[in-house]
Amino acid sequence: MINFNGDLVGQSNEHIEQNRGFLYADAVFETLKVLDGKILFLEDHYFRLMASMRILRMEIPLDFTLEYMESQIIKTTTALNLTHARVRLTVFRNGSGKYLPEQRTVGFVIVAEPAATIYTNKLEKYEVELFKDFYISKHLLSSLKTTSCLVNITASIFAKENGYENCLLINDEKNVVEATNGNVFLITNNTVVTPPISDGCKNGIIRKKMIEIIKKSEELLFEERSISPFELQKADEMFITNIAVGIQSVTQYRKKKFDQTVANNLLVKLNALVRFNS
Repeated sequence: MINFNGDLVGQSNEHIEQNRGFLYADAVFETLKVLDGKILFLEDHYFRLMASMRILRMEIPLDFTLEYMESQIIKTTTALNLTHARVRLTVFRNGSGKYLPEQRTVGFVIVAEPAATIYTNKLEKYEVELFKDFYISKHLLSSLKTTSCLVNITASIFAKENGYENCLLINDEKNVVEATNGNVFLITNNTVVTPPISDGCKNGIIRKKMIEIIKKSEELLFEERSISPFELQKADEMFITNIAVGIQSVTQYRKKKFDQTVANNLLVKLNALVRFNS
C-alpha cells in the first residue's frame, strides 16, 4: 500500500484486507439520538437496521440482538462521558476487495458526539434549491441508509457553493424525494404531504413519528404521495426531518417564503413524544 508521500506502507497488497464499506459502500448505518443516557426510538432503529441488512444479504450474528446493540451504544457514550449524544452505528460486511463477498459476516463501528437535549426549530434563514445534476433512483435500495451517498454529497457541495442551506433531491421521474439530510414535508392549507418510500426517499425514523403525530391531529390532514416541484411554490410551509435535528423549517425556495407556525406546533408534540420515550 502506498501513502500520499509515495512511501510503501505495511505489507504487500495481497496481505491487506480493506474495509468493504470503504471499497464498495458495502455498509449500512443508523444515526441515533441518546437523551439522558437512553436511546430514543431504539426498537424502530434496530428493526430498520435488521431489515436493511437482510435486504443486502448480510449475515446477521445471532448475538446481534436489540439488547446487545443498546449495550454497545451506551458503553460508547458512557466511555465518552456523554449523557446526550448523536450516535452513528455503521455495519459493514467483512471480506476482501472483490465485488462478490467471500463471506457475509459483518463488523460494526460506533461513533458518538455531543448533542442538544431537545429539538429546536432554528429561526434563521434556511433557503433551499432543487438539485438537478443527478437523480435518486426509484427503487428499494434508495430507501436504505447505506454509505453510498454521492448524490447527497454533491448536492450539499452545490448548496454550499451557491449560498443555499440545503438542496432538494429529485428522482428519475422528476418528483421531489427528500433533502440531502432528511425527509421533506409540505403544508398547504391544513394538509401535510410527504413523498412515499416507493419514490426513493429514506425510511426515516422521525418521518415515521411525524406521520403518527399528524394522523392523530384533529386540525391536519395527511397525504403520502409524490410531490411535483411545481407544488413547492404553492405551499404555505416546508420542513425537513431527521433524528439529529428533529424538525428544520425551510424559510425560502426561490421567490417563495414560508411560514413555520404548523412546524413549530408539530415540534412541541415531537418533543413531548421524545420525553415520553426517554
